[in-house]
Amino acid sequence: MMLHVLFSQVFIVLLTIAGCGRLPKDQHPNDQQPPATGASTYTNPVFEPILADPTVIRDPQTGHFYAYGTQDDWGDGQGSRLIPILGSTDLVDWQVVGEALSSKPAWKNNGGLWAPDVNEVDGKYYLYYAYSTWGDPNPGIGVAVAEKPTGPFVDHGKLFTSEEVGVPNSIDAFFFEEEGEKYLFWGSFSDLPAQGTYAVRLADDGLSVPDLSQKIKIAAGDYEAVMIHKRDGYYYFFGSKGSCCDGANSQYHVLVARSNNLMGPYLDKEGHAITERGKGTLFLKGNEKIAGPGHNAQLIADDEGTDWFIYHGIDRSKGKVSSGASRRMLMLDKVHWNDGWPEIAGGVPSMTPQEAPRFGQRQTVF
Repeated sequence: MMLHVLFSQVFIVLLTIAGCGRLPKDQHPNDQQPPATGASTYTNPVFEPILADPTVIRDPQTGHFYAYGTQDDWGDGQGSRLIPILGSTDLVDWQVVGEALSSKPAWKNNGGLWAPDVNEVDGKYYLYYAYSTWGDPNPGIGVAVAEKPTGPFVDHGKLFTSEEVGVPNSIDAFFFEEEGEKYLFWGSFSDLPAQGTYAVRLADDGLSVPDLSQKIKIAAGDYEAVMIHKRDGYYYFFGSKGSCCDGANSQYHVLVARSNNLMGPYLDKEGHAITERGKGTLFLKGNEKIAGPGHNAQLIADDEGTDWFIYHGIDRSKGKVSSGASRRMLMLDKVHWNDGWPEIAGGVPSMTPQEAPRFGQRQTVF
C-alpha cells in the first residue's frame, strides 16, 4: 500500500513538472503586456510583385493594417486590379484581401485609378484617388467612402479636374485634418509655371471643395506624392522627385522639409523654401539593388513608438512584370529622428535582415 501511495505521489510530481511553462491558449504570462506577434526580423521587400504608391492605415477596432495601391496589372493573369488592398498584423507579412472598387467611376471617360490615400474620417473610410492616363491633359481627383477598411467603397465623384482647379497634372492626393478642419494636398511635377504641390480646404464632410480659388502653393513643380507628418510642433513635408515608373531605370527619390505651420513655408535643412525648384533635403534614394524608391505612405508608429516608412521600390534585376508594369514592390524601413529631422540608415533601402516593428498580439483573420 505504501509503495502504491509513493508511486502516486511521484506520478503527480512528474505531471506537474511536465506541465510547467504551459498556459491555456487564451492566457499569457502578463495580461498588461501581451507578447509581440509576427516576425522578429524582416527583409525587404515586404510584398511583391507590386503595390505602387502605397497608403497604409490601422483599423482602430482590430489593430490590423491595410495597404492600398495604384491600379496595376501584376502580370499574374488576374487583370488590372482597381486599387488593390492588402492586410497585415505587423507591417511585415501581407496578404491580398481584395480591391477597393468593383468598377471605374463614371465621371471620367478613361484612365487609371492612381495613388490612393485612405483615412478614417468621422467614423468612415475615405479614399481619395487620382483618375488619369499617362500624359493626360486633364486628370482629376475623386473620393469614395466605405464603412470598413476592406470596403466596398462607394464612389462620391470628383473633387476637381486639373482644368477646374488651375493646376496641371492634378494627381497624388493627401488628406490632412487639423483642429476640425479638413484639407487636401495634391500635385505632380512638370515644368509648367502653375505646376506644384498645393493645399485647399475641404467641406466639413470631406466630399467637396467649397472654393477652389483658395488653394495655397506648398512646393515647387519638381515634387509629387506629398505626405505631411506632424511631430513635436513641426509639420514635415515628404515628397518624391524623378521618374517613378521606368522600371530599373527609375530615378525616384524622397526629400524632406519642415515648417511651423501646416501651410508653410516648408524649409529644408539649409533654410531654403521648397517653393523654389531644386530645394529639399535628401531622405531616401536608390542603391545598387533597388531603383526609384518613393511615393511613401503615412508614417506608422509601432507599439513602442518607433516610426516606420512605407514606400515602393523597384528591383533592378527585374524591373517590370510581364504586363509591362514597373515592378514597384512594397518596402519598409525604420525612421530615426536626429536633431529634429527624420533619417533612414544610410539613406537607402535596407536589403539585409532588420529588426521588425513590434506590435501586441491580435487575431490574424481579415
